[in-house]
Amino acid sequence: MPRKRGKSVSFDAMVKFFMHTYNIPTRQDIERINTRLERIERMLANADVKTRRNIGTRGPGRQGLNTASDAVLEVIRRHKDGVGLGDIQTQTGFGEKKLRNIIFRLNKNGKIQRKSRGIYIENQS
Repeated sequence: MPRKRGKSVSFDAMVKFFMHTYNIPTRQDIERINTRLERIERMLANADVKTRRNIGTRGPGRQGLNTASDAVLEVIRRHKDGVGLGDIQTQTGFGEKKLRNIIFRLNKNGKIQRKSRGIYIENQS
C-alpha cells in the first residue's frame, strides 16, 4: 500500500519556524530596537544631567582648587566648629569611599584632625 503524502511545507513557513525556534530577530524587531535607541539617544542629548562635579578643573567659581584633597580641605576650613562626613560628601559630590580615603590622607599628613567621631576640623598647629 502506497504511503500518503502530506502537505508540503513552504520555504517561508520553514524559515519562520527556525527563526522562532532559535530566537533569531526579524527585520521588524531590529527596526523597533533602532527606533527605541534613537529615542533614548535624543532624550540623553536633550537632558541636562550632571552626574558628577568636576572638582579638578579651574574655572569660574572653582577658586583654583587643584585636587580633590584641596576641595575637601576647603570645605573643612569653612566650618570652624567641625563638619561631618555627610556634609562634606554633599558639598563636594564625591563618593563615600573616595571621601574616606581623602580624609584618611589629610589626617595622616596632619592637615586636619578628628574632633569627634565623624567630625573633622582643620589642624590648628
